[in-house]
Amino acid sequence: MAFITEKHLEDCKYSYKLSHNVKKFTLKDTTFVQNNVGNFEFKRILEEVPNSGQGFLLKIIINPDLTGFKMSVTDKSGLRNVNIFKNASKIIQDKFYFQMDVFVDRDIFIKTEV
Repeated sequence: MAFITEKHLEDCKYSYKLSHNVKKFTLKDTTFVQNNVGNFEFKRILEEVPNSGQGFLLKIIINPDLTGFKMSVTDKSGLRNVNIFKNASKIIQDKFYFQMDVFVDRDIFIKTEV
């Protein structure tokens, strides 16, 4: 999967675009971790029952020069993409929207209604 500047997950109400104002220290403040290649990675399990370990994995990778990103929601193993807006509970969807709203508030992403 190539780095892109805008992503719309299937059946999601919003499209997310990487902000031009994103800063590396903001990524680190919001629990992105820089890997050996220099990419910033964020992984979070979206689960109905906190600390159950049962849920879907939200994974976001932003390239080192902050010009592109990859975003996916997969099964817990990270191997198969999942449409949480069709196959998951409202609680999981709300947790996804809440997490993305945090990134919008911190000026990492720009949210547009589809």
